[in-house]
Formats: sequence, structure tokens, C-alpha cells
Amino acid sequence: MWLTGKSGELRACLLQRRVLLTLLLSAAMIALNWLGYIWSIQNGFIYAASLGYYILPIVMMVMGVVFLKEALSIRQWAAVGLAALGVGALALGAQTTLWVSLILAVSFGIYGLLRKTVAAGPLVGLTIEAMILLPLVLVYLGWTHWANGGTALGRDTVETVGILGAGFVTAIPLLLFASAARALPYTVIGFLQFAAPTMIFVLGLTVFGEEMKPVQFACFIAIWLAVALFSWDIWRKSRAARPVPA
Repeated sequence: MWLTGKSGELRACLLQRRVLLTLLLSAAMIALNWLGYIWSIQNGFIYAASLGYYILPIVMMVMGVVFLKEALSIRQWAAVGLAALGVGALALGAQTTLWVSLILAVSFGIYGLLRKTVAAGPLVGLTIEAMILLPLVLVYLGWTHWANGGTALGRDTVETVGILGAGFVTAIPLLLFASAARALPYTVIGFLQFAAPTMIFVLGLTVFGEEMKPVQFACFIAIWLAVALFSWDIWRKSRAARPVPA
């Protein structure tokens, strides 16, 4: 904050009650999302986490249309429908863990909507969210240290470096997401979110050794056909909007 000269903006945001209340809610949503995601990964629910982030783009696009009054073209609605069919089929095959997926999707969808509308920049907003969550984290770490014999830090050098490095891997995408959410339509940001669950999906197959069922493969194809259609429509519109040289 000091290096980028954002200290004045930080002070201004801390003095605005509406901004603080919004960031308090966004901090709660991102904390819920982090906890749900880490719990699902550590307990072997890799595909449940992947499904949650496949549901997320649908949630974000609905929020963009309902709350921000954004409009979709006919082709984009067709892409949304195709993706919804694929996601719906995945959800039907994972009803026992669907609650995990819904927590991940809804919490991050609300987080993104709040960050798009709050009067605070990406770095300032993330800093205030960290300030809000820090006391809770310190209490939890203190309780863990005294009640359960400490945290994972310090047990193994590689593990400790990995946990600390996860902080950067978490913070940098959140900064980029907050910047993009303010600059782009929320429906477009939503559709771009299909990239993350695909990475989780592939990790489940390759790293964690989970089995892919035929319905999952079919849904995967449907979702990425939808992504291709949506992306093509955006590209076509951007070319049509370019000024013709004299």
C-alpha cells in the first residue's frame, strides 16, 4: 500500500461506513469460500469443488443480469443454456456433495458482485478484507497452538514454504479478479470463470487419480462448446465495433 501510494485511499475507505460494511460482507464471503474449498480438497471432494466453480459462472451471469441489468445476446444466452445443461447433469450425479458445490459458487458469486460495486480499489479492498479477517485468524491460530499442539507451519520446510507460497497464489488472482470485475461486464467475468474448475477437474484426473465417468466427459464437452460459442460472440462483436479506417 505504501509503495503504490494508496495510503490516502485506504484512510478514506476506512472512514466510509458503507464501504466498510460492504467489505465486511465481502470478507465473510471470501472466508467462507476459502474454508469450503480447502475443506473439500483436503477431504477428497475434488469433483465437488470443481462442480462448485462450474456452477459459479451461471450464478455470476444471473447476478449480472438481475442486479446490474447487463444484457446478453441471443448467442450468449444459447451458450449459457448449453453450459447450464452440462452443469445440471453434473449436479444430478453429485447430489450428496451438492451442498459443498453450492456454498463455493454462491459465496464467490456474492463476493465478486460486492467487489464490483464497492467504492474501493482492488488493492485497498483486499487490504481492508485482510484487516477484518486478521483478528479471527490470529485467535484461531492461537487456539490451535495451545489446544492441538500447533499448526502445520514448522513441521517440514517444504510444507511451510508451500503454505506461505499459497498466500501469494491466493492474493494475486484476487487482485486481478477485483481489477477485472470493475472493468468488465459481470456476465463476461462470470463466463471466464469456467477456466478454474477445468484446471481442478484435470488435477482430479491426473494428480489425485479420480475416475472420470462418461457423463462427466459429456458435460465437460458441453461446457467448453458453450465457452467457445460465448467467446466467439464476444470476439465477433469486438471486431464489429472497431472503427473502419478512412
